[in-house]
Amino acid sequence: MAKDPYKLLGVSRKATDAEIRKAYRSLAKKLHPDVNPGDEKAAERFKEVTAAYSLLTDKDLRARYDSGQVDASGQQQNPFGGGFGGYRGGGHRRAAGGQDDMADLFSSLFGMNMGGMNPNRGGYGRPKKGGDIRYKIKMSFMDALKGGTRKIRTAEGKTLNVTIPKGVDDGTTLRLKGKGHPGAYGGASGDAKIDVSVEKHKYFQRDGRNLRLTLPISLREAILGGKIKIPMPEGPVQLNLPEGTNSGKTLRLKGKGIGGGDLLITTNIVVKDIKNKDLKKWAEELPTSDDSEIRNKIV
Repeated sequence: MAKDPYKLLGVSRKATDAEIRKAYRSLAKKLHPDVNPGDEKAAERFKEVTAAYSLLTDKDLRARYDSGQVDASGQQQNPFGGGFGGYRGGGHRRAAGGQDDMADLFSSLFGMNMGGMNPNRGGYGRPKKGGDIRYKIKMSFMDALKGGTRKIRTAEGKTLNVTIPKGVDDGTTLRLKGKGHPGAYGGASGDAKIDVSVEKHKYFQRDGRNLRLTLPISLREAILGGKIKIPMPEGPVQLNLPEGTNSGKTLRLKGKGIGGGDLLITTNIVVKDIKNKDLKKWAEELPTSDDSEIRNKIV
């Protein structure tokens, strides 16, 4: 004969659902077969408290038990009562929340994957993978080019170390396998998915594996040309600027982009000090010409 479910869980007959759940959690984490491998007594006791929990969290079945209509195993007390399916029979509905409720309970026990025993069938349910958890990372354009490691704080207070590959693109989703919600019935844990957002840069722009750079150059550099060092995340690169370079000219440095791509440099002449008297005097002494000619081909 089945034991009194209230006594099995150590609660009063007036216990609330929250009190019943708390009592069961405490017992389940001590008695579960995964915690006591090979201990038949613990396994049997675990089955008993699980059955008791399932009965008492089913409001209809609990009421029938309290009124004496069914016994502690959920069986009809009156053999001539007329076809009540019973707790063990297949006709009764699943207890409060069913397998999913039990699975959630097991998986929430201190983050342990408790294997998910299904009390309605007296055995284990079908393994079910845990759900994924999504996180967001926002990073600068330069940090995205360099890559590295980022730390994410989870809701449970744990730390996830996320490896950021060099040249990660905006909108990329990184995956940490097994770092999501715990699985049910012995199923694998879900994954952590990290959505990467890369901020825009004032001078750089990504074009596939190529990098596009709008490079400010001085008027002097534009006229005389020369070697220019361009700051890059992994150290400066050198550009040989031709004499007489205008704004809008595009130069290419092969292999200096992302993962073997190229660096495409578009020049932009910047007059550093428009109030420089020497510069103004120099311009005034230039041979007179019709400067409007350079705009003849606009249309």
